[in-house]
Amino acid sequence: MTRNRGFARQVNLVALLTDVPAQHTRTHAIARGNPKPMKPFLVLQLRPETAASDNEFDAILEKSGLAPSETVRIRLDHEPIPAGLQLQDYAGVIVGGGPGCVSDPPDKKTDVERRIEDTIMDLMPAITATDFPFLGCCYGIGILAHHLGAKVSKERYGEDVGAVPCTLTRDGKSDALVKDLPENFQAFVGHKEAVQELPKGCALLLTSEPCPYQMIRYKDNVYATQFHPEADSHGFELRIHDLQGLRLLSTRGS
Repeated sequence: MTRNRGFARQVNLVALLTDVPAQHTRTHAIARGNPKPMKPFLVLQLRPETAASDNEFDAILEKSGLAPSETVRIRLDHEPIPAGLQLQDYAGVIVGGGPGCVSDPPDKKTDVERRIEDTIMDLMPAITATDFPFLGCCYGIGILAHHLGAKVSKERYGEDVGAVPCTLTRDGKSDALVKDLPENFQAFVGHKEAVQELPKGCALLLTSEPCPYQMIRYKDNVYATQFHPEADSHGFELRIHDLQGLRLLSTRGS
């Protein structure tokens, strides 16, 4: 796979998230030279492959301009969130991608997948009720839509790994977070399940021909994407190879 950083630079939503205004805490984009946030961002990761997880975290840091000290990173496949975690202690929440599917029946999910899903779902009522800054990448759009009562399934709109043309909608062109993006651009995707309908109370910001729900917003500060705003081709290649290796070991009983 040819290395291409242009897609991720066009869709630098992770950096833009640090400019999302909220009643709880007003943060500023470090990449733009503004004052550093008073509170760290909570980064929740789900990937079981260490190299891919590390690459995703590095990509989030690079695209946002955040330093590691300005985040609290938790790999949910390895550890739970701290007991008594309070959202107001953080500037926002970023949820990475992973192999799990919200729509899979419980008996098809591993114990780790069920624990990860339950952990993030437990945060969603407070996030949506208080309009807390949130960016869910790929897996996160299924979490948000499911929490809001919309259908998430593998019936339609799944996408093979690759880049797809995305287009700003009318609401996207007026959205504070994405209005300055190109009207048409390519972004990296790869998912089995998808949102089947726009969740009640959400605005559709980005769409594509194979998957109409590429980015949604709930209230003012709760965002989720089907594509990967943090990814470039090098990171995607690493994730694919690591996942293939993990599946090969699993079939061998290792």
